[in-house]
Amino acid sequence: MQQIETPAEHELTVEVLNAEQLKLAASILYMAYHDDPLFMQIFRFEQADYDKRLRSAIREDLAAFWDAGQPILGLMHGEQLLGVACLTTPSSALSGDRFWHWRLKMLLTAGLLSTRQMLEKEQKIHAAIPAERYHMLAFLARNPAYHQPAAMRTFLQAIDHWVDLEPESEGIGVFVTLDKYLPLFHQDDYQKVCTLEFQTVSGTLLFRPKQPAS
Repeated sequence: MQQIETPAEHELTVEVLNAEQLKLAASILYMAYHDDPLFMQIFRFEQADYDKRLRSAIREDLAAFWDAGQPILGLMHGEQLLGVACLTTPSSALSGDRFWHWRLKMLLTAGLLSTRQMLEKEQKIHAAIPAERYHMLAFLARNPAYHQPAAMRTFLQAIDHWVDLEPESEGIGVFVTLDKYLPLFHQDDYQKVCTLEFQTVSGTLLFRPKQPAS
């Protein structure tokens, strides 16, 4: 992937992605989560066609977000997509056993075991969130061709501001499996809720209560 020229922070914007941008968004998410230990476990990294199963799952997840009208946000420099974030809203059906269309597609592309583990992961995370109505940051990824990780804090702050403006939301949660990413969230008022374990993989569940408008 060709390296992207580093823009100044004031040149960055956050926008809702359109349908034409979803293919690139899927590619960015695939590269970002390829080595995530939880995804490696769920989609059986040690077996053949791991890449295919992961690509299919990410593609189906994005399609589910799009079809359900959930926010798929992009960190933009002009028309260049530098980062991707996917959120679920308080009224979303993208949790538990309710989203049957997504579940059926996952069964066909990722297999029964992976689908069951994904659903168990989602149910366990949602059960531990200390709120009734909240957003969830399902994906957050930086384009690997864009070498300015600090801009992800600007992206995260914009996401949090989005949540703060939502009257129905009590805040936003995120599940982090790699400790190196925890400082990014701690810098923005995310608090640890608990540690969750999924077979051989553990991670930290964080929650940021909605902040009052300044």
